[in-house]
Amino acid sequence: MIYTVTFNPSLDYIVRLDSFTAGEINRVNYEQVLAGGKGINVSIVLQNLGQKSTALGFLAGFTGEEIKSQLSGFGVKSDFVQLKNGFSRINVKAKAESETEINGQGPDISEAEREQLFQQLDKLTG
Repeated sequence: MIYTVTFNPSLDYIVRLDSFTAGEINRVNYEQVLAGGKGINVSIVLQNLGQKSTALGFLAGFTGEEIKSQLSGFGVKSDFVQLKNGFSRINVKAKAESETEINGQGPDISEAEREQLFQQLDKLTG
């Protein structure tokens, strides 16, 4: 079993536009919402290659629930620490003549919640 850790997972809102003009109303011609973050991306690729993995890290709020749901849909097992406050970040990826990214901050993680993840990792690596 391979374990991946994503400390600040995201929902990536990906939009494509024919053109983008700052300060104006811009209409998209394509949109998609995908769970993201380096460790999550690795777990999805591993699953696509037939290798089992478990995604670990922190999730919060409605966006965290969607990340967990998407991973389940990909067949990826997850065991995230559920944070009491905030929501997992949302990143906007706008693709037109060039690509623009706006990345959210993500939730605050308490010392107790960090410790919970460290204890979880200690059990797994025993």
